[in-house]
Amino acid sequence: MSQYEHTQVGVLMRGMLGSMAAAAAVIALVMAFVTPSFAIVPSLVALILLLSLSLFHSLTVIVSRDQIKLVFGVGLIRKRFLVADVVGAAIVRNRWWYGWGIRITPHGWLYNVSGLDAVEIALRNGRKRRIGTDEPAELLAAIEAVIGGK
Repeated sequence: MSQYEHTQVGVLMRGMLGSMAAAAAVIALVMAFVTPSFAIVPSLVALILLLSLSLFHSLTVIVSRDQIKLVFGVGLIRKRFLVADVVGAAIVRNRWWYGWGIRITPHGWLYNVSGLDAVEIALRNGRKRRIGTDEPAELLAAIEAVIGGK
């Protein structure tokens, strides 16, 4: 049973990847009529962009008594943290150049699809992880509730 569950939609991510995939598909279609052998490259680009869109269009964060689970897009990419390994949490703001997706930053790994707000969790091993969210106060409260009840 989850204490907290929220899905953040990556609006800019959807817009950027979707429009780039559409542009690549149009280029592929035009090239198919002009020089069919050249249409393969933009077709592959469109396919890769559509795959990226399906994998990273949203981020669902689920906090339960025993784990914090992150699920990107259609669910093929997941990450889980055991509550027993979490020793603290705080609201943080990421720099814009940290980007979106799954990234390494000076503060540890970042899992994000949109915006700059995040909750940073401190792990027992000394490492930190940042979870991007458009509800930092609610996510922090849920994490503090479960780590306080260990």
